Amino acid sequence: MRKALWAVSAAAVMVVGSGASAAAGDRVIAPESDVAHHGHVSLTDGWLAVWLLSESHGPSSLTNATVRLSFSVPLAGVQELPAGCLWAEDRVVFCATGSLPAGGVGRQLALDLRTVGTPDEVVVTVGTQWNGGATDRNPQNNEHRVLVPATGDRYVF
Repeated sequence: MRKALWAVSAAAVMVVGSGASAAAGDRVIAPESDVAHHGHVSLTDGWLAVWLLSESHGPSSLTNATVRLSFSVPLAGVQELPAGCLWAEDRVVFCATGSLPAGGVGRQLALDLRTVGTPDEVVVTVGTQWNGGATDRNPQNNEHRVLVPATGDRYVF
């Protein structure tokens, strides 16, 4: 009996540790990955510059995740986005992070966006839209709300 329990426990640890999902009866064990987004934003004369790096603090790797960037002011017309990014709404952009190895980083994102007019400030909200169904027990490091005055300074998140 002990050998059987040991074998089942070892198998469960291997499945959870590998980041794969496993069915345990009607329960599904999801991988755990602490996704984090960090970067900086600046606003100068109606130009909004966003630099972002996503990472996984583990314990599991992710094949991809999607970060959501939303803006409190309207953005001017049709603007080109980096590869892997798309407009979800007129003030919301989704970007793929690329693979996030456990303890590693995804791709760097740099967005240069034009606002309508020259606002005195913009609020930029950054967050995970999708993480492949992984459990994230520390969402505080991937949900940010940044007030960006039009000073040209970098505001870090």
